[in-house]
Amino acid sequence: MPIRTFARGALALALAAVLAPAGAIDLSQAYRAALDNDSTIRAARANAAARRERLPQSRAQLLPQVAVSASRFRNILDQRAPNFLGQETENHQVYTSSNETLQVRQPIFRAALFADYKQAQAIVDDANAQLDKQEQELVVRVGGAYFEALLAEDQLQLVQAQKAAYTGQLDAARKRMAAGAGTRTDIDEAQARLDMTIAQELELKQAVDLARRQLEALVEMPLGKLATLDAAALRLARPEPDSVDPWTETAVENSPEIRSLRAQVEAARYEVQKARAGHLPTLDAVAQVSRSESDTITNINQRNNVKAIGVQLNVPLYTGGYVSSQVRQALADLERLENTLEATRRDLAVRVHREFRGVTEGVLKVQALEVAVRSAEQAVTSSRRSFEAGSRTLLDILNAQQQYATAVRDLSQARYVYLISRVRLQALAGGPRTTVLDEINAWLKP
Repeated sequence: MPIRTFARGALALALAAVLAPAGAIDLSQAYRAALDNDSTIRAARANAAARRERLPQSRAQLLPQVAVSASRFRNILDQRAPNFLGQETENHQVYTSSNETLQVRQPIFRAALFADYKQAQAIVDDANAQLDKQEQELVVRVGGAYFEALLAEDQLQLVQAQKAAYTGQLDAARKRMAAGAGTRTDIDEAQARLDMTIAQELELKQAVDLARRQLEALVEMPLGKLATLDAAALRLARPEPDSVDPWTETAVENSPEIRSLRAQVEAARYEVQKARAGHLPTLDAVAQVSRSESDTITNINQRNNVKAIGVQLNVPLYTGGYVSSQVRQALADLERLENTLEATRRDLAVRVHREFRGVTEGVLKVQALEVAVRSAEQAVTSSRRSFEAGSRTLLDILNAQQQYATAVRDLSQARYVYLISRVRLQALAGGPRTTVLDEINAWLKP
């Protein structure tokens, strides 16, 4: 195989220029499938739905509580008692007793219940933020798995192109040796490169299979061909705005992770209020209607209908230090969450800075490697011509081919690192989930 043909063919393969058949799954389709099928997301949705029920449960405690109780007993009474003469008498009676009560209780002042309701609102906010966080992380997981699969396929195609080129070089070296113009060293060098490439091909086939299986586990569906990156359509651009500070401010304000921790801190503050409410009295309005028959041994065969309305006050006096301990525990938990929030905020700023630089430096790295690939391709051509002129050896050509293959591999990897950095930066900032995926998806071709 001519050297120029290898160079152009390998570059085309490595940069995903081979067309996939119609119906190839693209990045946006993979994300939508994962959003519907991924078990982690389904579990997160179920968890959020369960935690949202905390709010109606807490609200219910502030509303009137209506209860009905009823009882009916068969009573056997054996009684011994002295009569008015002091003589002991026995009394045996069998009677039926019953009681029906309807009670309505409306909390008027219960500080713990009001704090619990506010806490429930914070818990629901936390649940929604946690779900948003999982969905943002799914964008990163799908993007990472998709680009890893494309990179593995690019590298496999590049190695297969190298294998074809080394096979051609080995055949040519053997023919030259048979014609008396070559050397045994040329054959050995070409054979050694071919053997190494065959070993790399086996390893990369395993990497491709693993990468595809990881993506299949996210979308939970068999994968056909993947839409590949169109290098000509790829837009290398710095983030907008082109400063890390606005990105950091946006992330601190909108990041689902930060919103979740803020909600947890708010819930912890209300937990402190709930604990302190253990020292406060409670006041309820109570209305009750009861009907009883023979409810005591002194009221046998008597029927009573009682209607009552009023208020009930409970004042805690001493609980053995239990309430004070609850307050200290709640304060400690609040401090823990406040410090966790601050630590996460600082760590988020570092992560945003890292991904911002990943995008900005990724642009420069891709551009530099594009120049390096062209230079390496020219070096292969020059080595071939020098070999034909007798000033270079076959080893020089093999080394130039290896340098070119390394440059192509690094360029392919740099492009995918640039893309995943864009995805991660958008996810950290808490922006629209599909915006960056749709933008990148436009750079893919079926």
